[in-house]
Amino acid sequence: MAEARYKQLVDRLAAEIRAGQPTPGTRLPTHRQLAERHGLALVTASRVYAELEAMGLVSGEVGRGTFVRETSLAPGRGLDQQAVAAGLVDLNFNYPSLPGQAELLRGALRQLAGGGEVEAMLRYAPHGGRMHERASIARHLAARGLKVEASRVLIVDGAQHGLAVTAMALLQPGDVVAVDALTYPGFKLLADAHRLELAPIPAAGQGPDLDALERLCANRKVRAIYTMPTLHNPLGWVMGASRRRRLAAIARREGLLVIEDAAYAFLADDPPPPLAVLAPETTVYVSGFSKSVATGLRVGFVVVPDAWVPKIERAIRVTTWCTPGVTTAIACAWLEDGTVERLEAQKRQDAAARQAIAAEVLAGLRCVRHPASYFVWLPLPEETRADRVAAALVREGVSVSTAEPFAATPHVPHALRLALGSVDLASLRGALQTVRRVVGEQSW
Repeated sequence: MAEARYKQLVDRLAAEIRAGQPTPGTRLPTHRQLAERHGLALVTASRVYAELEAMGLVSGEVGRGTFVRETSLAPGRGLDQQAVAAGLVDLNFNYPSLPGQAELLRGALRQLAGGGEVEAMLRYAPHGGRMHERASIARHLAARGLKVEASRVLIVDGAQHGLAVTAMALLQPGDVVAVDALTYPGFKLLADAHRLELAPIPAAGQGPDLDALERLCANRKVRAIYTMPTLHNPLGWVMGASRRRRLAAIARREGLLVIEDAAYAFLADDPPPPLAVLAPETTVYVSGFSKSVATGLRVGFVVVPDAWVPKIERAIRVTTWCTPGVTTAIACAWLEDGTVERLEAQKRQDAAARQAIAAEVLAGLRCVRHPASYFVWLPLPEETRADRVAAALVREGVSVSTAEPFAATPHVPHALRLALGSVDLASLRGALQTVRRVVGEQSW
């Protein structure tokens, strides 16, 4: 009988919330108040709220209470670029492009068609890529301070595929992986698919709290750490040299696999050496050309210790066999003729120009950002709810991401991640002005 009453209460509250009463942002009674009001045990009242949270109708926040969610906004806002409807200004997903890149592609295709290797592109390539292509990437990395043999470079279908084959080859379901408390959503999805347990590490200035990492390792069997030391997404930090050395030392002492994500590293001017330099025997370095060249050019790479090359090759074979010959040939040709280097330099200037607009328009708001990144982290004022702000912005024609996709903790901060790299500069300024106005209106 108690079970039936509990289910009826869940159904009734869910129907009321979906009907708009109580309205989004309403603080609901405490667990104890709900139990007293409906004659339930406290544990049953907690179960009611847990079910409503699983439905995406409420959110429980430590120290604040349980709130009605804005149900017009899809849960997990920011995970999928397809969530951006036609007509919306996209501050949700980054796909930076520069004028003239389409002509670059046309020229590359013409050059490729006139070359002598077209027939070879109709056949399978080695799983990790042809050795001359791996050598092109190795030379590219050497110019950025990571000197590796071509045999340690494996070509993959973009950085996300690089992360996937790393998890498939080197981790097991149930492994504990330390991550930043705010981290890349693609790795969260990957961890869920591979049944990895994510252990969040709080931030401490320009990087993760390494004292917290050491405490975690003392109490849990941690298998790996996933980290973005250069241009962290979404917080934009560049980890200092001393912190990198300490992280490398912890990884060695604790036997941690280090997964170093360098997707945005090209934007940082003269960063400290990668972790793959400091701890090459335990680090997998993952990056690609989606952000530096074009998101549609699905060519990435992983750099691994010699002993792990066969394992990564097997994972590539299982997932895609080999990268497409045409796109890999274009990427490597652009590496050799300096096109990638020029595009990276131009995108650093482009990102800096966009950050200058953001600094001007959002002046006075508490922004967390790097002056050469393509995103801004915007913590919201106290009592301002991110889901309501994001939904209000959609009504104003602007799509943004809340903190939910990035949060590796049960408590999700009320903040927005603003992607700056997907719209023209005039549209960006207007969209950011809308963000500022709506945040002000929702903060009263």
